[in-house]
Amino acid sequence: MVMGKGIFITLEGIDFSGKSTQARYLVNFLKRNNVQHLFLREPGGTVLSERIRRILLSKGEIDICAKSELWLYLAARSQIVEEKIAPALKQGKIVVCDRFYDSTTAYQSYGRGLDLDFVLKANLFAADNLKPDLTLLFDLPEKKAFERKQRLNRTKDRLENEKLAFFRKIRKGYLHLAENNKRRIKVINADGPKEKVRDEMLEITVSFLKRHRIRIRM
Repeated sequence: MVMGKGIFITLEGIDFSGKSTQARYLVNFLKRNNVQHLFLREPGGTVLSERIRRILLSKGEIDICAKSELWLYLAARSQIVEEKIAPALKQGKIVVCDRFYDSTTAYQSYGRGLDLDFVLKANLFAADNLKPDLTLLFDLPEKKAFERKQRLNRTKDRLENEKLAFFRKIRKGYLHLAENNKRRIKVINADGPKEKVRDEMLEITVSFLKRHRIRIRM
């Protein structure tokens, strides 16, 4: 059981990095250890945020300029922080979120070319200055991600349909963020068997939780 202030863990990575699969592993791990937690995804998690998600991840039938895209992500984030994340943290829960504002920095600034300083400030404003305690970045070479994309037998959403060059910019952005936030962002090599990736993720997470006096077993 988590007591007092909760802990906010986010998972990040370019599309097809395996991030969402690893998020499910992490949540199941917390369940097995009877740890109070809340699992969310971004954008999404509330009625408003899920509706925004449907617009953002449309199959390409809606034209969305870079600035509009940014505002939509920020609106969805403001709602989920206010409605779900902040209350859960006050209850002392571990909140696990599949993407948070590092995604916006990587995609909308590095990917779309919007001003980095502005995006960073807008992220904090939308999140009411809430920052993740731990961010797990699943790093995969963009060419490997693109190969996974090509093998995936389903309709791709608007972002998944982007070109290889876009993936490259986003990965560069993530790695730059990790270099400048070494205490918070832990880079995990996602180019390997998912079990190996899972084990590295759990090792990092368990070590982090132990430092916060939350003892759980591997």
